[in-house]
Amino acid sequence: MTDDHRSACPINLSLEVFGDKWTLLIIRDMIFGGKRHFRELLRSQEGISSNILADRLKTLVETGMLTKRDDPSHKQKAIYSLTEKTIALVPIMAHLGAWGRRYLPVSEELSIRARLMEEGGPELWERFMDELRAEHLGTAVAIPEGPSVRETLQAAYEEVIARKAKKGELAATGS
Repeated sequence: MTDDHRSACPINLSLEVFGDKWTLLIIRDMIFGGKRHFRELLRSQEGISSNILADRLKTLVETGMLTKRDDPSHKQKAIYSLTEKTIALVPIMAHLGAWGRRYLPVSEELSIRARLMEEGGPELWERFMDELRAEHLGTAVAIPEGPSVRETLQAAYEEVIARKAKKGELAATGS
């Protein structure tokens, strides 16, 4: 055991990589939100500060969870990409979402993705991981026709938002 780690327990070592309150949210935004640039990640709903985001991104790159390269379309931007070991977190993220939906006071619009991931199970998770591999690693995989998993999840979110907005409009007009 080295002095760099509290113990060689796999749960401890995993938590040392992504156990703070921001790291999994950054990974969530990259996986489910398709965010790849610093400024996109900075606009997280939870309001991460720029210095914390920079620190977490640096750590994620150093631990091999992300890669960073210059953006060819803009000299002052970098593109962050998921690595295979981060893509492998998709089932864990699905289970975290399912657990949160079951035991915590979530909103319908912010939990719809978790519900669909849970209902889709391992088959959906594998398809999503293949799509992420193609997007982030350039892996040539056969992607089925139609909307991607991320597009399907986003459409479900937008549908809930629209339904709630329409319901609010009806309530406001007394209909």
